[in-house]
Amino acid sequence: MSGCVLLRLDQQLAIDETRLIRAAHIVLEQHDKAGCLSIVIQDSVAVAALNRQHRSLDSPTDVLAFPAASLPKEIAAESHYLGDIVIALDYVAARAGSSGTDLADTLCLLIAHATLHLLGYAHKTKTERASMWAAQARALRKLGIDDSLVTQYGGGDA
Repeated sequence: MSGCVLLRLDQQLAIDETRLIRAAHIVLEQHDKAGCLSIVIQDSVAVAALNRQHRSLDSPTDVLAFPAASLPKEIAAESHYLGDIVIALDYVAARAGSSGTDLADTLCLLIAHATLHLLGYAHKTKTERASMWAAQARALRKLGIDDSLVTQYGGGDA
């Protein structure tokens, strides 16, 4: 089982877009979920506006996940729409550059992380965090990415 993943870029990337889509597919497959989601890669100005509007935080961030609203049963059975992921490319590139992480690997990490959020994972408590980080590590390994990337990028304490 998997689903459909739509990737929308506001700019050209010198990165394998197929690999980014695969990051979301791997998480869906590992959870035996079929569903659709979108990944939108924008700039930090656009993401900061979304962060301000939806989280009341007046700052950019690297990634936001917006789970789909509950739909009426008749539509939900047909749709399987999980939600949207929005990434601030310039923000991520700057953080990846300063932390010495590969940009493509970092984007895969963020997509896997946000896809887990769309599936209902959270990391507010130690128990939630342990569960989410274990699922994230499994996805990263399947992508051939060492899960030490999480700490190196600066997401180990998130």
